[in-house]
Amino acid sequence: MQTGGVTNQTVLITGGAGFIGGHLARTLVDDNEVRILDNFTTGRRANVPAEATLIEADCRDEDTIARATQNVDLIFHEAALVSVGRSIEDPQTSHEINTDATLALLEAARAEDARVVLASSAAIYGHPERVPIAESDPKEPMSPYGLDKLTIDHYARQYHELYGLETVSLRYFNAFGPGQVAGDYSGVISIFLEQALAGEPITVDGDGTQTRDFVYIDDIVQANLQAATTDAVGEAFNVGTGEAVSIRELAETVQEVTDTESEIVHTNPRPGDIDHSTAAIAKAEDRLGFEPTVSFREGLERTAAWARSR
Repeated sequence: MQTGGVTNQTVLITGGAGFIGGHLARTLVDDNEVRILDNFTTGRRANVPAEATLIEADCRDEDTIARATQNVDLIFHEAALVSVGRSIEDPQTSHEINTDATLALLEAARAEDARVVLASSAAIYGHPERVPIAESDPKEPMSPYGLDKLTIDHYARQYHELYGLETVSLRYFNAFGPGQVAGDYSGVISIFLEQALAGEPITVDGDGTQTRDFVYIDDIVQANLQAATTDAVGEAFNVGTGEAVSIRELAETVQEVTDTESEIVHTNPRPGDIDHSTAAIAKAEDRLGFEPTVSFREGLERTAAWARSR
């Protein structure tokens, strides 16, 4: 993948050993000096390119943040506690990792005059009044995680307005692709693929009519590179495809691309689960030049091939 004009820069990727951060690092490392800050709570060492400088530490440590950001030009802030459930169980830890650490990072970026591209989330919208969801629509997060992401979204805008810091917030919808490992922190696609490839039942919460906007990792990376060079700083953008896929349709497509005999089994609905979530992406298209390039089916086939190869 092309680096979209991000060349000859000193780049820090927090959470750079994670799913999205690792893809960013591999894209940028040949043409930039890349630093990765990760404590490997959920990140994987295999995601860290050999050419990158690794700082193995916690993003909550301000001395570490100061060291990691020294003389940096550009920061991609991917580090987070990405778990609605964990945030409900332990809101204080969620706040420390997702909000306090981001505020410290913005302060360090201000000292270095470095651009910051932040990972926000569709979780900030809660139960939407309508779909597709536009950036200006009401924001009623349903969890501490969503509230944390909304808070850093606001901080990014304020740091631009108050201090002139170049910030861009990207509100990810449902990211997926090779490298996303099934587990507590992963999306439904990696879980379904693992179940199908193991010949286990594919478990759908509720009746499966819930819809999501699944956006492939290459398009997530594209949006980050565009955010790194855009003039539209101090802004927030949805990153999705604008297309709704039901969870039942996802499960059936997983059956097809894996050629599995796994049956689809419906379980109890998850409490508080959002019924429908689809991104309106006109703003990202107009201001960033963002254009999703990988269809849901193609992305799922690529991801299934990767999962099978493991």
